[in-house]
Amino acid sequence: MSDDDEEFLPEEHAIDESSLPESVVDACRYLRAHLTGLISFDGEFVPIKLVIAPDGALVAPVMVAMLRSFDIALFLPDEGEDSMHMQLTLEEISEKGEHAALCDRWRIYHGEPEAVRWARITIDAAKFRGLMFDGLALMRPNPLADVEAKLIRRINGEMREALKAAVASVASLEVEDPRLVGVDALGFDVRGRFDIVRLPADPPIADGDDAVDALEELAATAEDGDAESDAAEQD
Repeated sequence: MSDDDEEFLPEEHAIDESSLPESVVDACRYLRAHLTGLISFDGEFVPIKLVIAPDGALVAPVMVAMLRSFDIALFLPDEGEDSMHMQLTLEEISEKGEHAALCDRWRIYHGEPEAVRWARITIDAAKFRGLMFDGLALMRPNPLADVEAKLIRRINGEMREALKAAVASVASLEVEDPRLVGVDALGFDVRGRFDIVRLPADPPIADGDDAVDALEELAATAEDGDAESDAAEQD
């Protein structure tokens, strides 16, 4: 990360997404859409899967050696020039007690972990598309955290076909049994057969009703595409 790169510092950690610079919103969108990558420590590169906590921190199962390292970098999804590069600080947490919900969140997204230690991960700084970002600019609390569980239950219970259509529209994937596992202002996290599918929301989601409307709009896009394809075939 060079000193010549432009840097964006957050004036206040809880600013609404609509008031943020476009470059910060784009970086946040990218981060939330890339929950797998490579973590670098002591000259080693290891695949890692992440989740984002309600307060915006990252959470992942980690190796003991990672917790002991003082120079840790994360690349999403890899070391390519178009990827996001981050410097991190790891804090070990327990899967029991006050952090149990964070570890359970990871399991809901990714299944059972191979590593036996857990870490809450702070982003110190990030580089994305030639710009430098202070870590707090990307660690944005989820404004829907208080209603997220209720939304997930409602959508998984009442809107499964809409969820399936939205995944097909955005990711061009036919997922027989999609499960919504996370909702935030910038979109939806859907667990497919092998990985997490990100459904972006633009404009950002303001509340629970807005989330339902956003998902229905994504599903309607898929239906419109199907109708156009049918019309083209008839011609």
